[in-house]
Amino acid sequence: MADDGKDKGGEPAERVPMMQQVLDNPFLLLFLGVTVPAVLYTIWGIMEVASVPVGQ
Repeated sequence: MADDGKDKGGEPAERVPMMQQVLDNPFLLLFLGVTVPAVLYTIWGIMEVASVPVGQ
């Protein structure tokens, strides 16, 4: 029988919210927890180096 979007009781199956799917995935959380700080610190470092005055 094909999946018609209903659970065993005949009622429409509840959709899982996207944020819950993200928070239920430990590998995605690990990836985001490593990538977001790395990108932010890299951007911060570039801004700090660019703000250093040029010596004479």
